[in-house]
Amino acid sequence: MKIFDLYEMRSFPYEERDKNVFYHSKEFKARIINLSAGEKIPECEMASYVIFLVIQGEAIVTVNSKDSVIAAGKCLISEPALLSLKTKSGVKIMGIQINKIDQ
Repeated sequence: MKIFDLYEMRSFPYEERDKNVFYHSKEFKARIINLSAGEKIPECEMASYVIFLVIQGEAIVTVNSKDSVIAAGKCLISEPALLSLKTKSGVKIMGIQINKIDQ
């Protein structure tokens, strides 16, 4: 068992996003995403399921060309899809990628 303080967790810019992974196993990985006002993450084809939990702020998440606004305390769960993320005012999110299990 591990306990993480998501409010205090440090994060790195998008270009160094691999440093934001704070837990990794073969089943899933969890990372912190921290974007300043006006920043965005470009479109990315995700082969895994994704969970975004907003810790602070608000973001617009685009999943397969459909926009949704998520704010602090909200959670978005997506099947594998084309995803992007942007914020007008800044946002801190925990992102979890869950690997598909081949049957």
